[in-house]
Amino acid sequence: MATDFALRYAAHCVRQGGVIAYPTETVYGLGCDPLCARAVNRINSLKGRDAGKGLILLASSLTQLDTLINVPDHNDRADIVGEQVPTSWIVPATRNAPEWITGRHSTIAIRVTSHPLVMRLCNQLGHALVSTSANPAGRKPALNALQLHRYFDGLVDSMLTSNHNCSGRPSRIRDLKSRRLLRK
Repeated sequence: MATDFALRYAAHCVRQGGVIAYPTETVYGLGCDPLCARAVNRINSLKGRDAGKGLILLASSLTQLDTLINVPDHNDRADIVGEQVPTSWIVPATRNAPEWITGRHSTIAIRVTSHPLVMRLCNQLGHALVSTSANPAGRKPALNALQLHRYFDGLVDSMLTSNHNCSGRPSRIRDLKSRRLLRK
């Protein structure tokens, strides 16, 4: 389990425009401050990822996303936070949402995390994190610290590891407007 010092150091790296690696409910992820274009571009470069795809944001609560998402309806908000399995939601983005996060879309992908380490990290930061799977394009996402180190040792500013196992299953993706399940 990541120590308090490791968590504080990871938060410091994010605040300084750095890129970190961390476990989520599903796979290890690469993350940064969503408002730092330089850090987001670095993640896309590390992964060999098309910047036009857009990125998901993880948060410990919906309020950490309020400046970037347009979800005023209380029932919609309750549905987002009420999911029992990891579910990423495609929701309308506000004008404040930078295009390096939304990509070619007018929407943004979000997930309220239940992973204890990510929750602590988001709470320490006071905001959401970019989250994309920790793998170079075309490779399988890292499911453990060994795979993470093989892919990104020396390439990111901080690596958090956890005793909680990543499930290895991608999150479900649901569209808020249509309620359609886009990925099971």
